[in-house]
Amino acid sequence: MKINIIIILFILSNGICSQWENPCDEFNDLNTKVRDGLISRADAQNQIRELLPKIKEYFSRNGGTEITDKDWVFPLQGYTSASIGGVNGSGYQPKGYDYFDGNKHGGHPAQDIFIIDKNQDNLDDYTKEPVNILSVSNGVVIACESEWEITSDLRGGKYIYIYDPAYDGIFYYAHNSELFVKPGDVVKSGDMIAHCGRTGLNAYKKR
Repeated sequence: MKINIIIILFILSNGICSQWENPCDEFNDLNTKVRDGLISRADAQNQIRELLPKIKEYFSRNGGTEITDKDWVFPLQGYTSASIGGVNGSGYQPKGYDYFDGNKHGGHPAQDIFIIDKNQDNLDDYTKEPVNILSVSNGVVIACESEWEITSDLRGGKYIYIYDPAYDGIFYYAHNSELFVKPGDVVKSGDMIAHCGRTGLNAYKKR
């Protein structure tokens, strides 16, 4: 059982959103189109340039506050960096990755983090309970996928994207078993956002 964490950086441009607009829903729709190869790179880039400033304004208007990485938390509750797969961060393979390639991207610019779950029932072997996924930083949820079937070729399974305005970056949490947030939710570092799982094309396989 594992979770992927990835930060994707984008350049911001100026812009604001209206009082009742939720640009996170728009980003969620855009992200799905990118994921499924239903939009050109140029169109997607243009929409991102328009949406991210609106999302930053939405975050601030809805009580979001910025923090530094000194206040970040480890995303698996009860675990430490010792649970990161590979050797000395070797699981991080950015070569060949491009966000705009969607579900068919190359590389692996993320860290797999494993819980103790030998029978792969999505429960910690010691506590017999699900393991909480925590938001690393303060941010706002901009994309989610809460449905996944074992026949799906979706690599990230049930995933969450959280935008962190302080770093103009996006945290990606993949392979969850259950989500507790939706696009537009403003979260703080340490908030529970999901339960760790094995959803996704490769994560589901027996190992």
